[in-house]
Amino acid sequence: MTIRTTSLTRGFTLVTVAVALAVSGCANMSETQQDSAKGAGIGAAAGAVLGALTGGSKGAARGAVIGAGAGALGGYIWSTRMQEQKRQMEAATAGTGIGVSQTADNRLKLDIPADAGFASGRATLSPTLVRVLGQFATTLQQNQGTQVAIIGHTDSSGSDAINNPLSFDRANATRDYLVSRGVSAARIATDGRGSREPIADNSTPAGRAMNRRVEIYVAEPAS
Repeated sequence: MTIRTTSLTRGFTLVTVAVALAVSGCANMSETQQDSAKGAGIGAAAGAVLGALTGGSKGAARGAVIGAGAGALGGYIWSTRMQEQKRQMEAATAGTGIGVSQTADNRLKLDIPADAGFASGRATLSPTLVRVLGQFATTLQQNQGTQVAIIGHTDSSGSDAINNPLSFDRANATRDYLVSRGVSAARIATDGRGSREPIADNSTPAGRAMNRRVEIYVAEPAS
């Protein structure tokens, strides 16, 4: 346990240094260069923590280097278009239980509880979700340069043979509705994770309800 704690401490030290360097070096950069630098800092941070967990202090250092490269290459920007899309979706989802947020790597995230968006055990869109996705499709049309990822999740009730296809089906049903509203299918990637990525305790009803969800991510790549 002492070794794990020491490794994490060193990992977090690398996180602090990486982010500080990325931010401090942005003053005289273009917007694209700034986004790449910030992406490198965020990537280094995530890589350092993961490396510390899996490979101690040496793993933290390696993870920081690898993460920095990935972050610099795959950075996203948070443009005025993204901010406006977030504002519109916050208004469209008010009172629905659907969360709207900006992620640490500058993606727009819609967090859709499955109980609010789908019939129990099925991939049929609820009327509420249909209304929200209609507005969402409009915002995607207004910002054509973005990419969309839709990921379905389930709780741990039932078997993988049921949960895995259900998570895919819900993600694909969400994509299909957006495509029906004019969004290009080429912009949308879908995935189903079944019960493999819980965000809450599956031993309680409230936790299982949180784990049954569909996540939508919108990213505007740095050009």
